[in-house]
Amino acid sequence: MSPKQLKLNLFIYGAGHHQAAWRDPDSAAERLGDTGYYTQLAQTAERGLLDAVFLADGQSVSPQAAKAGPTWFYEPLTLLSALSQHTEHIGLVCTVSSSFYSPFHAARMLASLDHLSGGRVGVNVVTSMWDAEAQNHSMPGLGDHDTRYARADEFIQVVRRLWDSFPAQAIQASRDGDFANPELLQPIEHVGEHFTVRGPLNVPGGPQRAPVLFQAGSSPQGRELAAKYAEAVYAVAADQQMALEYGTDLRSRITAAGRDPEAVAIMPGLVTYVGRTHEEARAKQRRLNELLPTGDALKQLGVFVQQDTSGWDLDAPVPELPPLHSFTGPKGRYATIQRLIAVHQPTVRELLGLLAAGGGHATMIGTPQSIADEMEQWLDCGAADGFNLMPPTLPGGIADFVDLVIPELQRRGLFRTAYSSSTLRGHLGLGLPASSRPREEASQPG
Repeated sequence: MSPKQLKLNLFIYGAGHHQAAWRDPDSAAERLGDTGYYTQLAQTAERGLLDAVFLADGQSVSPQAAKAGPTWFYEPLTLLSALSQHTEHIGLVCTVSSSFYSPFHAARMLASLDHLSGGRVGVNVVTSMWDAEAQNHSMPGLGDHDTRYARADEFIQVVRRLWDSFPAQAIQASRDGDFANPELLQPIEHVGEHFTVRGPLNVPGGPQRAPVLFQAGSSPQGRELAAKYAEAVYAVAADQQMALEYGTDLRSRITAAGRDPEAVAIMPGLVTYVGRTHEEARAKQRRLNELLPTGDALKQLGVFVQQDTSGWDLDAPVPELPPLHSFTGPKGRYATIQRLIAVHQPTVRELLGLLAAGGGHATMIGTPQSIADEMEQWLDCGAADGFNLMPPTLPGGIADFVDLVIPELQRRGLFRTAYSSSTLRGHLGLGLPASSRPREEASQPG
């Protein structure tokens, strides 16, 4: 079956996505300020022919940072600018918060990076999560969910219009005439509820015309935003069925928005432990899980399930939990925990490890063949168009995937054997974006 090919990104995060990864004596914890470390990761991903590397972002220090380990070090656009000069093909995607950036500032930086990289940029627009982040931006708090998403909607509209406001073909560089065609270089004159932006942008359109728009919201408002604008979506799914339900819902919303659902790539997060044997893969997971401060992890689990977990036997199966319908606490994380137990049948220690490595994201443990089997099943049933890879350790986890899993995917015809494009849009099979200019502007000469 599998007529499609997988889309794959590397999500770069600290020393790895497992909370205890930095505690390993061989971890990269001391290298997080070394740009060579990130260059190594990006070049490994490029060696594996991945579509892109992705950097998330946060605007505050987590209260759990002292024990949970490193999260942010570099501002992502700055770091991607450096990586653009040490890579040739791989896409460069970062998070930008519509709650803290102005549209002009974001559009200008992203358009600049798209030029610097030769057309390899994507942006994941988020609304941010914590009041502590807002308090670093002269705000008392983030505000309510609906307001944040209304601002994000307007933010995306304005950013897209700014990218269209200085089309590349406007540049004439006529030695005896104009440098730019004034009929194509037009203000956008946006006046909205959240932003007032005159325009035009002072950076001409890049090789992609506009960076690729990603979205990662899972709430109803986040799904609606993705349905209207996203060209690729980072999703959260603990298992194939959960991913299929999400994909079915999102594609129906995309259709209702008047867009082609097949043109939007849905890419759930994926944690992989890869070994040449199943036992080797399990040993890699055990090694990390044994590095977790179990007292803290059990206390956090107790909050999620609203029970005293301090006496639970770490190496015994998870005690039976009440059904979801009778649970009176926050149901989202509780439902995820129940899915993880049903899928993996873990010991308590293994459950703590699953939560520590990617939280509610899917986890696959096994050989290159067994992991490729699972990925192919997700692709075939419509649960995913690809994956946002979240290696539990870095750089080892992505090296394992590139060296062991990628060749197996290639052997099955599920993944490219060479880059055929120089842009991120090309890697993802996306065309140039339609103009977001009003009809009368878009119809002008040029």
